Amino acid sequence: MRVVRVIGFGGPEVLVPGEAPDPEAGPGQVVVEVAVAGVTFVETQIRRGTDKWHARPELPYVPGGLVAGRVSSAGEEVDPAWVGRRVIAGTGETGGFAERAVAAVEDLFAVPDGLGLPEAVALHSDGSTAQGLIEGAKVRPGEWVLVEAAAGGVGSLLVQLARTAGARVVGAARGSRKLDLIRELGAEAAVDYSEPGWTERVLEATGGAGPEVVFDGVGGEIGRAAFEVTARGGRFSVHGASSGEATVIDPEQARRKDVEVIGIEQLFDFGPHVVRWAEQMMAQAAAGLVRPVIGQTFPLERAADAHAAIEYRTALGKTLLLI
Repeated sequence: MRVVRVIGFGGPEVLVPGEAPDPEAGPGQVVVEVAVAGVTFVETQIRRGTDKWHARPELPYVPGGLVAGRVSSAGEEVDPAWVGRRVIAGTGETGGFAERAVAAVEDLFAVPDGLGLPEAVALHSDGSTAQGLIEGAKVRPGEWVLVEAAAGGVGSLLVQLARTAGARVVGAARGSRKLDLIRELGAEAAVDYSEPGWTERVLEATGGAGPEVVFDGVGGEIGRAAFEVTARGGRFSVHGASSGEATVIDPEQARRKDVEVIGIEQLFDFGPHVVRWAEQMMAQAAAGLVRPVIGQTFPLERAADAHAAIEYRTALGKTLLLI
């Protein structure tokens, strides 16, 4: 079967197409004929060797932790009814950039009828994260919410979920294409955080008080600047570090501003809730309340281009491989 391997830690060019033996399902496992493989920013950091939160894979490795397709075979101790079903499958940290992937039966999620596999992948991964962040920050009607990286996979869904909760949204991103998308998704204001003074425009949009909730998916200087304009008594929720550095706020500084900081460690507790949140997201999508933004797709052999689009900030919404 066709696969893409990471042959060394470095830029997107280390993703190299190749061949591998077809996998076989062991006890408690299934083989999925992969139609869609999800791609995340964290996977680009793992490939580059700069990620701080995951063990470095042994080279060479096949990247990709989430796929969608039909179950083609099942191992012992697996209900044969899974065979032929459309599923989303977690493969762990590796193994998804391939024509076929092995997954444990407990890591399968049946895709509802009428929902496309690309949309299902976006709603399961980024959607469950966004739903968890919204719940954790307790977004309330009438509040101002600032979403960083608001044109990305998670950010675009956060904008929509905050609007659904009755909040008013300021989206922050880089470049006119992304700002246009943010406005299209319902944000009342869109600001470019690559421009000087961007936080002043956030304050202007919120009447000078600042946002009651900040979703920080960038970190670094942008994350710290966003904390400075968070409203007194607000919540500052950290979920990403696309800058390479997660925002860490001095507890004393947070106390002086009376801001609750929900650190990036919140993500470590999301696992047990992913199925429930994914089901909620898919139900909201079916009701027309949210839609996943799939900005670009690539064939398997162009996995390097998919990584480059995410890493170099040219991607809109979710990036997927179609196999």
